Amino acid sequence: MKDNSSLTSLAGPLALAGGAAMVLAQYFIWVYAPVEVTMGQVQKIFYLHLPVAWWGMICFFIVFCASIGFLIRKSPGMDQLASSAAEVGLLYTTLALATGSLWARISWNTWWTWDPRLSTALIMWFIYAGYLVLRQSIEGRRKMRMVAAVLGVVAFLNVPLVFMSARIWRSIHPAVFASEGGGLEPEMLTTVIVCVAAMGLVTAALILLRFRQKNLQERLWSLYASDSRFNG
Repeated sequence: MKDNSSLTSLAGPLALAGGAAMVLAQYFIWVYAPVEVTMGQVQKIFYLHLPVAWWGMICFFIVFCASIGFLIRKSPGMDQLASSAAEVGLLYTTLALATGSLWARISWNTWWTWDPRLSTALIMWFIYAGYLVLRQSIEGRRKMRMVAAVLGVVAFLNVPLVFMSARIWRSIHPAVFASEGGGLEPEMLTTVIVCVAAMGLVTAALILLRFRQKNLQERLWSLYASDSRFNG
């Protein structure tokens, strides 16, 4: 079993850096960024909603790349990375949907609307929830990894659709950048950048932590499988 300790040892420093960055982000959110005229303080949900939505999709891109890596190299480490990124990505997508619903309740006077971006994001959530359920339901580790890798590649086809949905179809989802027909004040844009960077550090720490746990689990399983006391 390949030792990934040099990589997973970064989880602790990244977690500390991410925690410090998140504290700094709170200053930018609540002090530096101006209060939006129409929605008031509720608009500040945006500074959590956007980073978790973006990093959730980046996590699914990692699943896609790691799944391709597994299909090429048949490396258990690639499978563990894909599984770890999928778990974090699903958590972030759940947070994005939840914070988006809070935003919708204030902005649109409804908890949910079948807007193209919201609809495609919900479909993405179900796809990756199914991916994780499938990993637990298939007997045989080799078969499970192969099937999961194929699904990890195919599932990513929906992710670019989520990102582009507001441009492809007429959407009431708020635009972020001027190129999307919207735009932010400079102070708000700076706050977004800080929050996205902070969430990136937290994301890397979470993925590496889960990767280390899965790597240790794999090593214990290998020891168990090779021990004659447990195998007659």
